Amino acid sequence: MAIKTIAMIAIGFAGGLAVGTGFVAFLVVLGVIPRLTQLTKTEKWIHAYEWSAVSGAVVGGWISLRSSMLYAAKYWLVPIGLLSGIFIGMLAAALTEVLNVWPILAKRMRMANKIVLLMMAIVLGKVFGSLFYWIYFVEAGSP
Repeated sequence: MAIKTIAMIAIGFAGGLAVGTGFVAFLVVLGVIPRLTQLTKTEKWIHAYEWSAVSGAVVGGWISLRSSMLYAAKYWLVPIGLLSGIFIGMLAAALTEVLNVWPILAKRMRMANKIVLLMMAIVLGKVFGSLFYWIYFVEAGSP
């Protein structure tokens, strides 16, 4: 019994290290955080961005391992959702900026002069997809 528990702890720790280092390497190799600070003109806060990413990965990993319930008023859903959306949006924007996705996508779709329409189509598709998910699946009680 003790050997099985120790083995599970070692495997879980090794898996967490692998995923965590992969996430950090992904952010470092692509230069997402420095590029994000350049885009937002907040270079002086780069250490806060770095610690936020590390803290978020650690807390997110810890929460995902536990079956915790957050007993809070439903009014907290709006700020939590807003902050989560800002994080995902800024991470996606930094990744697309670093990888030069927009110019390549516009060139391949032969829409270089209609880049605003292309971006609005992607944004509206994401918004309507999210609304559909939250209204249809969450209201219906499905996970």
